[in-house]
Amino acid sequence: MVLSVNEQNFSQEVLDASTPVLVNFWAPWCGLCKRIVPQLVEFQAEWDGQLKLVGVNADQNLKLASTYRLKTLPTLILLDRGQVLHRLDCFLGREDLRRTLDAFMVGYQNRREGQLLYTAS
Repeated sequence: MVLSVNEQNFSQEVLDASTPVLVNFWAPWCGLCKRIVPQLVEFQAEWDGQLKLVGVNADQNLKLASTYRLKTLPTLILLDRGQVLHRLDCFLGREDLRRTLDAFMVGYQNRREGQLLYTAS
C-alpha cells in the first residue's frame, strides 16, 4: 500500500522519516503513473523495513511539485533525512524501472555501510 502524502504532512512523513523514503510524484490523468504502482509496492515489500513508499499527487500539491522541480510524471525521488539521494524522471519500461530501483537501494546500503565504517574508525 502506498501512503498518500501532501504538503501538510510531507515533512513529518518524508523529511523526518528514520528510513529512506521513495516518493512517487503522480497525477490522476497519468496512465504510466497508475501502471507502476504495483511494481513500486512489490519493491517496497522486498525491502521491508528499509524503505518507505509514499505517493504525492502533483496536481494537488503544486508547492511540492515546484520545490522538487518536476518536469514529467511519474517522477520518483529517493530521500534520506531530507536529502535527495536519487531521482528518476523517466524510464524505458518495467525492467529498466526495476534495475534503477535496485540500484537506488544498493547504492543507499553501500553509502550507509561506508558511513558506519568511517564512524567506527
